[in-house]
Amino acid sequence: MSENKSEPLGSGFNRLWSASILSNLADGVLAVAAPLLAITLTKDPVLIALLSAMISLPWLFFAIPIGLIVDLVDKRHLIALTNTLRFLIAAFLAVSISTDHITIYWLLAAAFLIGICEVAADTAAQSLIPVILEKQNFERANSRLNISESIIQGFVGAPLSGFLYSAAIFLPFIFNSLGFAIAAIFVLMIPAHLVAPKEIIESQKIEHESFLAEIKLGLKHLWQDKNLRGLVSVTTSMGFFFSLAMSTMVLFATEILKVQPKYFGVVMAVIGAGGIVGALAAPKTSKRFGRGRVLAVTIVVSSVAMLVQGFAPNIWFYIPVGFCASIAMAHWNILLMSCYQVLIPKEIYGRIHGARRTFVWGIMPIGAFCGGVIANTGLRSPLIVGGVGTTVISLAAYSMIRRIGESTSAGDQVENAKV
Repeated sequence: MSENKSEPLGSGFNRLWSASILSNLADGVLAVAAPLLAITLTKDPVLIALLSAMISLPWLFFAIPIGLIVDLVDKRHLIALTNTLRFLIAAFLAVSISTDHITIYWLLAAAFLIGICEVAADTAAQSLIPVILEKQNFERANSRLNISESIIQGFVGAPLSGFLYSAAIFLPFIFNSLGFAIAAIFVLMIPAHLVAPKEIIESQKIEHESFLAEIKLGLKHLWQDKNLRGLVSVTTSMGFFFSLAMSTMVLFATEILKVQPKYFGVVMAVIGAGGIVGALAAPKTSKRFGRGRVLAVTIVVSSVAMLVQGFAPNIWFYIPVGFCASIAMAHWNILLMSCYQVLIPKEIYGRIHGARRTFVWGIMPIGAFCGGVIANTGLRSPLIVGGVGTTVISLAAYSMIRRIGESTSAGDQVENAKV
């Protein structure tokens, strides 16, 4: 019998989803307010690029050890702790701004600390999905999380941040801090027995040789699994060029496309609406055309769209191209995560997830810095160089991505047929 599409995903997922909505609202507000604040503190494109680099740099340094910690502790407590820390950091920024003590360097330091918290919260949240849900529900769960991220972060948080910022610069940061605090409470409401089912508890009773040995286990598994190694190689190289392309986007929008700062969040929201469409459609298009084909096509489309955006003559051209790119990227993100959740054993998911994110996200600060340097030759240059790089890589990897996508979805089809 086929899976009942209306079957609820359970209280554990619903509370995780609620926490995700609140934290994404806080992220959306911060994502717009931070770069707007940065361009009032400096016009140096390298320092502006470093802001986005500071958010992703912790993935390079901390993703693997944090991944091991995720496997060994109560994931609810870890997410709640990191959200509490983000609450405190955002509150510190609000106070610094209101007392006129903020500098670009304080902002960069806060971005780095928030990035560390994001590593832990994101790894723990993704590790919860294969623990509290069955494999056939991964795409539905990832779709819901992605929809909430697109709607709340891009369609609500981004425009709200722009208007809060125009009213008073410190207001977005106060709002941001409260969102993280409430999200921490929702995560703690997830039932403990769902977070650590019997088979996971027993797997963790195995004697651990050492912290380094456990880290090596994750890296070894990642290297020996051909499909995982292939996906990580492609996403790492593409992550470099995506980060390079978007590193000075706020300057490109305000200086070249002449977007007023208070409307920057609105632009991001309209483009983000494409992510909603893509997230809603992803499970259906995956079922109709196959996970592998949709994965391969959408990453090519998003790459070409980024290249085209580099030549945008005005904001009215940039927005619809960005909207289409968001549709494609939502498909890619949801289906790629479903592939990982099938390929990675759940008892060591944190370690593998941390290892792959070390490579994928660890390269992004380097890409962002390079984008800032390249922007000195022209603010269109990062989008053009990044678009060319991602297009070449996505076309070269098309067959491999399609094959891996099809192989991971085949198991779902067999399992659904048995239900």
